[in-house]
Amino acid sequence: MTLDELQPGQGAFITRVDGSGALRHHLLDMGLTPHTEVTLQKVAPMGDPLQLKVRGYDLTLRRDEARSIAIEGVHQQEDEAYSEQRKRDIDHPGVGELGYAPQQHRHDPAPIPKGAPLAFALVGNQNCGKTTLFNQLTGTHQHVGNFPGVTVDRKDGQIRGHREARVTDLPGIYSLSPYSSEEIVTRDFLLQTHPDGIINIVDATNLERNLYLTMQLMELGIPMVLALNMMDEVRDNGGSILINELEAVLGIPVVPISAAKNEGVDELVDHALHMARHHRQPMRIDFCKDSEAQGDPIAAVHRAIHATAHMIEPEARKIGMPLRFAATKLIEKDGRMADSLALPQEKQEMFAHIITILQEETGLDAEAAMAHMRFAFITNLCAQTVVRPHESREHQRSVAIDRILTGQYTAIPSFVAIMAFIFVMTFAGIGALLTDGMAVVVGGVTDTVDGLLAATGVNPVVHDLIIHGALEGIGSVISFLPTIVTLFFFLSILEDTGYMARVAFVMDRLLRRIGLSGRSIVPMLVGFGCSVPAIMATRTLSSERDRKMTVLLLPFMSCSAKLPIYALLIGAFFPREYQAVIMIALYFTGIGVGILFALLLRRTRFRGEPVPFVMELPNYRIPSAKSVARLIWDKAKGFLMKAFTIIFLASIIIWCLQMFDLRLNVAESPEQSLLAAIGKLAAPIFAPLGFADWRVATALITGFMAKETVVSTLTVLLGGDASLLAGLLTPLTAVVLLVFVLLYTPCVAAISTMRREIGGRNAFLTVIVQCVIAWLAAYAVRLLALLISA
Repeated sequence: MTLDELQPGQGAFITRVDGSGALRHHLLDMGLTPHTEVTLQKVAPMGDPLQLKVRGYDLTLRRDEARSIAIEGVHQQEDEAYSEQRKRDIDHPGVGELGYAPQQHRHDPAPIPKGAPLAFALVGNQNCGKTTLFNQLTGTHQHVGNFPGVTVDRKDGQIRGHREARVTDLPGIYSLSPYSSEEIVTRDFLLQTHPDGIINIVDATNLERNLYLTMQLMELGIPMVLALNMMDEVRDNGGSILINELEAVLGIPVVPISAAKNEGVDELVDHALHMARHHRQPMRIDFCKDSEAQGDPIAAVHRAIHATAHMIEPEARKIGMPLRFAATKLIEKDGRMADSLALPQEKQEMFAHIITILQEETGLDAEAAMAHMRFAFITNLCAQTVVRPHESREHQRSVAIDRILTGQYTAIPSFVAIMAFIFVMTFAGIGALLTDGMAVVVGGVTDTVDGLLAATGVNPVVHDLIIHGALEGIGSVISFLPTIVTLFFFLSILEDTGYMARVAFVMDRLLRRIGLSGRSIVPMLVGFGCSVPAIMATRTLSSERDRKMTVLLLPFMSCSAKLPIYALLIGAFFPREYQAVIMIALYFTGIGVGILFALLLRRTRFRGEPVPFVMELPNYRIPSAKSVARLIWDKAKGFLMKAFTIIFLASIIIWCLQMFDLRLNVAESPEQSLLAAIGKLAAPIFAPLGFADWRVATALITGFMAKETVVSTLTVLLGGDASLLAGLLTPLTAVVLLVFVLLYTPCVAAISTMRREIGGRNAFLTVIVQCVIAWLAAYAVRLLALLISA
């Protein structure tokens, strides 16, 4: 029997994990090892994927992957038994009292003096609180979300109160066998940068899963401190952890903390500095001995590791690779490690013989045997040091909410209702009201400055430059700041609550039909706010195929920078009661065109199946008001900086080009200006679409720099009077222009990010393809409208 045959509420024990390659290794790293109990919690509304409970956490898996996992001992899952006995809290030893791994050899380096530079790596599983701790350590305000993979690139900061110490926040990983591109960032940093110390943060509510990575980090031989995060939740739910016993077995300092409440962080810093300055490496890297009593398989793994380490020692020393780490990775069939060691043929044959013996003695393949050894050690350790808490309030709340948000008949309607609510509140509710108020404020400021300039008799040309060139250009964009902030507010709520992961779970089967994984929905939703972080978020996808395909589709998810253009055109040509409907229709048009483009890509350039859907489902959490406010402030600040730099500069340039002719004399009319000459070169391209006016062409060209400049350019060219748009466009051509703006190339910042992520050639082709699709779609809308009216 295989895992996909289980019914909701049933549990079973894994007998083997079939398949090969990175996916199988990833499943083993996630705890799906032989003899492990697994329970089917729920099936997604469309019948796929599955939600499983394994080693105390929720994991999603498609039926195709579940079909490769053999099980036995099927039973009806009962409620977990929780111990009522709480361990007595014992004082935790201070810094230097435990004497971790004192300098054992004469060639050990001398202690690093106080004030000398120190570099730390902050490492942990996805969604364990790394970025929250990083913010506490450094005083920065990096964005924190509640879905796996929020951090997709390294971030550096200085530890508060210790100017000499820098810490790097690395993307979350489950093991040092990388499965996706952001995990490679973490592994390469640790192996190539050689930090002075590691701060390994783990989720104390689920040590069994988190300590798997800890064991591999210890094998690196780098001074290390273990931070038990969310200890407040453990205590509040009736659990406890024997910190001193855990510390003694692992041979590294263990510090209980709550990153969200800033509890224990100072003690953590003290321990980390002490360990790094004195080069105190982990006291143990061999985890087999404590597990040998559990049977011969562990002893066989022990012999295989030591035989391999002895054999590869010269090659490992030569490339500066920690010996134990190199041996275990080689046994796990880590291709990157095998390439680095470059063993000669005779040693490759010896190694193959070692693996053959290991597999014969254990009855498991080498990868499964290694994972079994590690989890056997962890299970034994947790049995000795952890009192399981009662089911947490967070998990109870998540189960109750998921009955609706991921229910068979309610999941899709709930998602549609939530997104509709967000769009309506942004475009017709709070966002619209605040935008109207901001427009009044901006208009008042402009009128006040205009009056002051007139009263003081400022030169008319300078007067015109300040009012029509600068203030009206910037003001036309700033007026729409509340709409953008409102959209980001709701998107941040989706991220912080953990709903994003549920959307991926619910939408996976639909996205698979267009060739993508459910995980692609997360960057797509982020793309409604800004394309740049959305493109970077694709690093969480383990398949290069899925990653590139998702990046190519993201420009169809209309970013917030286009909102001012929509608002300007819709407000000028359509009654207020229809404006929100038209705005929402634009967003769904972009999604529809993106789906059609995805189907085309799947049948041409990106043939094959999407990446398997393996993802942890976090508990729902109440959004942090501070985190949401910080995100909104950052986005608003970024928008204002763009308004007073790029858009300000563009407005001034547009005004100047409009003021002078080809001989650099003041133009007698805008038609004779430099700007008109430039715009008329591009205008024929847009003539078939119905807007051949050079002013529209010019505005669209400036939009390549930043989409908001389309509004500022039109405002400058129309002298600040939006009502003059009626002289350039009709309602029909306004709709055609809206469709073109919706679909044509993203801004320079997004293109630059795209070039960095998928290469310059792909980024250039994306720009060309987007423009062609935008032109064809706009032309099709115009033809359809003309046919209907005829």
